[in-house]
Amino acid sequence: MQAYLTKSAVTQLSYDVVGFAIKVHRELGPGLLESVYEKCLKYERVKNGYQVTQQLKVPVKYDDLVIDADLRLDLLVNDTVIVELKAIECILPIHEAQLMTYMKLLQNPQGLLINFNVVNISKSMKPYVNEFFKQLLDR
Repeated sequence: MQAYLTKSAVTQLSYDVVGFAIKVHRELGPGLLESVYEKCLKYERVKNGYQVTQQLKVPVKYDDLVIDADLRLDLLVNDTVIVELKAIECILPIHEAQLMTYMKLLQNPQGLLINFNVVNISKSMKPYVNEFFKQLLDR
């Protein structure tokens, strides 16, 4: 994560990400595999000048031990916002916990949980912030 980030910059980045998700959803609609939406969303972001890492391995650190638990987040945008994508009937608390854990382990300030198996993404999308977001400057 970049040290000079502000709350407004992170919020704007997340807003942009949601805009691309809406565009992809509008074009494809619900009913496809999560991996299809992930590839299309990555394509849109890269095409528009964003740095995107796909299927990033998330290490688990415990004391002096680093565990390769084979955890992978879907997308990381500009090394700042974690995006977890779903294509399921409904978001469950375990999905929220998964995103919050990735945010904590990687020390990222914001995450987005986006379910593509809905009629309206903007009503079902959930942004999350944590203590790292609270430490950012307000500008």
